[in-house]
Amino acid sequence: MTFAAPLEAKSIRFRARSFVAFTLTPEAPLDVWLEGLDHWIGNSPGYFAGRPVVLDLNTLKPDVAAIESLVDVLGHRGIRIYAIELDGHTALEPNLPPVLVGAKEATTDGLLPGRKARDSGTSEGKAEGRAPEAIAANVGEGKAGASKVDESEPQVAPEASGTLMIKAPIRSGQAIVHPHGDVIVLGSVASGSEIIAAGSIHVYGTLRGRASAGALGNKGARIFCRKNEAELLAVDGWYVTAEEMEGVSRGKPVQAFLDGESLRVSPLS
Repeated sequence: MTFAAPLEAKSIRFRARSFVAFTLTPEAPLDVWLEGLDHWIGNSPGYFAGRPVVLDLNTLKPDVAAIESLVDVLGHRGIRIYAIELDGHTALEPNLPPVLVGAKEATTDGLLPGRKARDSGTSEGKAEGRAPEAIAANVGEGKAGASKVDESEPQVAPEASGTLMIKAPIRSGQAIVHPHGDVIVLGSVASGSEIIAAGSIHVYGTLRGRASAGALGNKGARIFCRKNEAELLAVDGWYVTAEEMEGVSRGKPVQAFLDGESLRVSPLS
């Protein structure tokens, strides 16, 4: 009689990840908020493509039917909702994204529990709008790192201080996300590319893409470039578009920084 040795069942390996996701926080009246979102998408097409987006509904507090409608409306705008934040709920309908429990806000000092209150009012001198905010979505333990949308990665050299140095030009379609400090680009940044940094952004060539500094709440962050042809500049969520900079600071060496709650773009002497 022949006996076959039992086969050992291969265990399933679960691996943890921690990453930065962008948060949208709808406010009433919703049609006005959607109009502002459409303005942002029009100025920065493709911004949400391939990005994890969390929908924070703690300000709007809609019912389930309204949530379904809002998720559908955002989907038609190319925004795919990864999860929903809504206090007092641990689950929604099966056809809706899962409820995110225990999310922490990402800041330059690390991950902080809870949410940071934002002033959503408007006043004279503010930029046209706010960029989506960033939070850290944690799945177990892990380490957040840079991400990109293109398979070809620019040559980078992370410094001990948290500065990310990129020694090659950033090509169209590439995205650099650095949640640990400043980003320095020794070359140019092509149209259709993007840099997002927790600290400041320095571009020693022409900046033609989008640059978002202070993305995790650093109001003192700045953007510097040798020649400004940017599609969009943002600091701590406040942004200006190419159309708003036309005839003022286009084609010049500039710095962008927050002055109170106004984003200034000033030529460098």
